[in-house]
Amino acid sequence: MHELNDVPVEVKPDRTLRVKIIDACGLACSFCHNEGTPVTSPGSTGRVSIYLRANGADFLPARIAADTHFATALAAVRGSLPTNEVHFTGGEPTLHPDLPDLITIARRLGLTVALTSNGENGAAVLPAAAAAGLDRINLSVFGTTPAELAAVQTPRLASPKLAERKLAALDATIETATAHGIKVSANIVIPDREHVDRVLRIIERHGRSVVVRMLVSLEDGGASLAAMQDVVDHLGAVPVRRIITAGASDQRVRYRLPDGRTLYAKSIRPVRLPETCADCRFNNPDDCQEGYYGVRLYRAVDGPFMVGVCIQRMDLCLSLGEFVMSQRCREVAAFRDDEAARLSRLHATPAATGRPHPG
Repeated sequence: MHELNDVPVEVKPDRTLRVKIIDACGLACSFCHNEGTPVTSPGSTGRVSIYLRANGADFLPARIAADTHFATALAAVRGSLPTNEVHFTGGEPTLHPDLPDLITIARRLGLTVALTSNGENGAAVLPAAAAAGLDRINLSVFGTTPAELAAVQTPRLASPKLAERKLAALDATIETATAHGIKVSANIVIPDREHVDRVLRIIERHGRSVVVRMLVSLEDGGASLAAMQDVVDHLGAVPVRRIITAGASDQRVRYRLPDGRTLYAKSIRPVRLPETCADCRFNNPDDCQEGYYGVRLYRAVDGPFMVGVCIQRMDLCLSLGEFVMSQRCREVAAFRDDEAARLSRLHATPAATGRPHPG
């Protein structure tokens, strides 16, 4: 990306819990990791996690009910790890029939609520979700034309007519979310330079109503970063801030476009848990694609809540009861605090430290 040594750095401690609330989805994108889990009913769509064959997943994901068990699970995680936000994922979270009730449970525990969605059902459920307290929605956007969306679907869903309906639903979701005060961003995975023109079209179409975030492709980070740079150069975007999530691999650069709009470029830092990741077979620059990204909560079919720390190593998942009592939980907590302190010292401003900015 750009030379960023002179760009101010903001360090944000990781305080987010990702929760896979449903497995169902009306799309089957070829780059989907499905939060690391197997697809419950793959026959109807051909959906699959890109990591399924190697990640050791041994449970199927259940739809999480909006009940006291879920409230207890959230409280247990929050009690063992400082948590201020819950981020609902899937599958497609807006297909959950009790989404507003799930949001209400999280809000009553003092948590901010966000979700990631493809936009296929937002117009129907977002008014009630907003009333329940939904703060933010991150919309996964791949194209502006039916052909572009259909091209990244499995053969069973690669229909331009279906894609046209999905794109219309996405537009309705953006309009509904905006009208109900929900913050909206468009997430665009950019695999390589062949996708630069597609991304530029998305920014042109949606970038005036939502905040656009380019996301690095987990499968080919180098080519993806080069493509992001091409987009930034083409638009004449100027970096204004680098935002690092301490205790997780997420980082992003905020750019200002010539017309004043904001564009983000999100990438992955090579972050590892010091004990859990030390002897992992993926612990090298080529095979570890997401690094340590944070804690994820699942519900196993006919089983307990499960906590995971890696979508490439689902064999590391523990039941919630095991996790909160485990060394891994303590490792995560300590790593978050240590990284927050280290990065804050590293990127402290000259005014605060009396020393030159380290860049």
